[in-house]
Amino acid sequence: MSVEVGRPTVLLTESAVAKLKEMLAEQDDPNLCFRVFIQPGGCDGFSYGMTFDSPEADDEVIERGGVRLLVDRTSARLLRGSEVDYVNSVTATGFAIRNPNAVATCGCGHSFKTADEAGHADPCGEEAEAGE
Repeated sequence: MSVEVGRPTVLLTESAVAKLKEMLAEQDDPNLCFRVFIQPGGCDGFSYGMTFDSPEADDEVIERGGVRLLVDRTSARLLRGSEVDYVNSVTATGFAIRNPNAVATCGCGHSFKTADEAGHADPCGEEAEAGE
């Protein structure tokens, strides 16, 4: 497990920290952290994931305002320079990731591809059709 000394891979905005503190306070385990990760799939090749988790050996641990954010080594390549924000507007409420590495994103904002890696794209609606 590494603790970032210089500029962290991912930045948390103040509104993200406030919401995460609120959400983590509702959990039974005070040692939980917030994990942001990338997985193959989605309309554009990669999709974002978020969960509460415990640190793993190869995680970067980023601390801000009493919140610990975990990023695994593989995801760090695709998330470097990103910002996690919590937005609450008329059109959207939830966490948003602003990723400078994404050269194309799906309309939902949860899927992307980079200039160097296309990932594994799944056509929109494929999961819904498979379940029918």
